[in-house]
Amino acid sequence: MPLVTSSVRPFGAVLSAMVTPMTEDGAVDLTAAVALAKHLVDEAGHDGLVLNGTTGEAPTTHAPEKAELVAAVVEAVGDRAYVVAGAGSNDTAHAVRMAEQAAEAGAHGLLVVSPYYSRPSQPGLVAHITTVAGSTELPVMVYDVPGRAGVRMAPATIDALASHQRIVAMKDATGDVAAAADAIARTGLAWYSGDDAVTLPFFAHGACGVVGVATQVVGRQFAAMVAAWDAGDHAEALRLFRTTVPAVQAINGSGFQAVFAKAALQVLGLLDSRAVRLPYVPASDDDLEGIRAGLRAAGLLDSALA
Repeated sequence: MPLVTSSVRPFGAVLSAMVTPMTEDGAVDLTAAVALAKHLVDEAGHDGLVLNGTTGEAPTTHAPEKAELVAAVVEAVGDRAYVVAGAGSNDTAHAVRMAEQAAEAGAHGLLVVSPYYSRPSQPGLVAHITTVAGSTELPVMVYDVPGRAGVRMAPATIDALASHQRIVAMKDATGDVAAAADAIARTGLAWYSGDDAVTLPFFAHGACGVVGVATQVVGRQFAAMVAAWDAGDHAEALRLFRTTVPAVQAINGSGFQAVFAKAALQVLGLLDSRAVRLPYVPASDDDLEGIRAGLRAAGLLDSALA
């Protein structure tokens, strides 16, 4: 059945920035991607997925691969989960082509990140993002991630973006919950936490969902946490979140989320390979020990496992 669009949660509540599975020789593994997407949606509490983002290794996957990934995942789960495709580049024309290709492949929405590395001015941010947003008919989630992009969106920039008819949501990885509360009230955008660890503080300030990384392994807990929050049982939401903390820290603490998320999924038997593309390198055996420890502490692995 077709998805129902909500102005409150236009892309669902629990989404992961999904890894892009690869074979040991570095080829995109569409079969594994479809299996992972089905697991996340049908078994792990997700009502949305973000493809071709940073965690999906977008800087090192190519246009045909991106489009094929979107088409395969939409075919697999697109009738029961939102599929949002990354259209991020520091070249506006390139980002527009990515947006158009994602739309052609069947994506339900776009994730448009600040142009990284080039650090444009605030008017440049507005011009870039609105150009991409205007290139298709798809609704857009803007992504503010100053730690990676090198520039943070100013309040006036967010206000200008919110006035665009296609821009309906923000993925916020600033960690600034006070600024988020003000922006939510001011703009009416649907606000998504861009960091697993601060999801509850963002909810307390008016956010509607999360686009996480560790959610790929603790999605059920996050879905239950959101349900508890929606029901007004904030104590239960906090209890559930605390069960996820060891896994969240193990995957996100190093800053190499794409690498560690793939390793965690392999440890759990959800991926055959933790292969990544340079300049990433796969998680080491020492890294795996820390990941296993975090997964065990979160109750995701039998304590007897090495």
